[in-house]
Amino acid sequence: MDTILVAGGAGYIGSHMVYYLIDKGFDVVVADNLSTGFREAVHSKARFYQGDTRDKEFLRGLFKKEKIDAVIHMDAYSIVPESVANPLKYFDNNVIGVISLLEVMKEYSIKRIVFSTTAAVYGIPEAKYIQEDDAKNPINPYGDSKLMMERIMRWVDQADGIKYVALRYFNAAGAHPNGQIGEAHSKETHLIPNILKVAADDSRTFHIYGDDYNTPDGTNVRDYVHILDLAQAHVLALEYMKLGHSSTAFNLGSNQGYSVKEILDATREVTGKAIPTTISPRRPGDPDVLVADSTKAREVLGWKPKHSDVKDIIETAWNWHKNNPEGYKK
Repeated sequence: MDTILVAGGAGYIGSHMVYYLIDKGFDVVVADNLSTGFREAVHSKARFYQGDTRDKEFLRGLFKKEKIDAVIHMDAYSIVPESVANPLKYFDNNVIGVISLLEVMKEYSIKRIVFSTTAAVYGIPEAKYIQEDDAKNPINPYGDSKLMMERIMRWVDQADGIKYVALRYFNAAGAHPNGQIGEAHSKETHLIPNILKVAADDSRTFHIYGDDYNTPDGTNVRDYVHILDLAQAHVLALEYMKLGHSSTAFNLGSNQGYSVKEILDATREVTGKAIPTTISPRRPGDPDVLVADSTKAREVLGWKPKHSDVKDIIETAWNWHKNNPEGYKK
């Protein structure tokens, strides 16, 4: 049984990753500084270490105590508008963080890492469906920091033989069907949980940030993928590397784009709530359309998303949110 370190395993995506790994029989170690994650979100069977992955002494202590076979890296800041306002914060945490992690992995001869990256590396796409080899021209510091991390890993693989799989997420959404964990941020910026907050509170109004995008209804279009389908892809990536395959990148998405207004309509149907809206100015750094071509992940990894229907995604998120309106606050 392999022991997997999940860096950022107390966050939204990381906590679901930990649950999925444990369900699949892996031994799991979590490292998280809890700056955006929650201790309550960490599975009781995972061994938890509180610390920052930029801190090499913290990592050395962890690797000395635990026999880690592979790393899943989910430890990054990911809010696009914040990255535009404070780019140094993102380059420090995301880029410097992965350099520290790779240096200590090298010291302890850990040769496999699965890495969360993002559709934001592509910037404004030239084609309707984005493929892995398409041009990468990020339009915000978040996407640029992730692209730097991908490039760093490529050179480290060449120099030191640390193999990687870069998984380019499109829009992660939904929650675990068991209702025990879900999406919770101190400042929520993601579309579906913000719509659900309005669905749960009739006194609130949902803000649509821009209705003049180059899309059929004027609101931007995104590809939504369920959080457990993302987790499945990480396990398949670990198996892919264990078989000795070359480092590479995969898009993870549903191959289907939904506009903000379409997500609103689907959420109204799932929740039975009116969800009033108002139009607000665009947020900086938002492309018009981001939709994946995830053929490579399906064919090479054997990835088979099980929760791709957007109403199913919203339903799991709604189940978590209505039972945990304050997130992990007791």
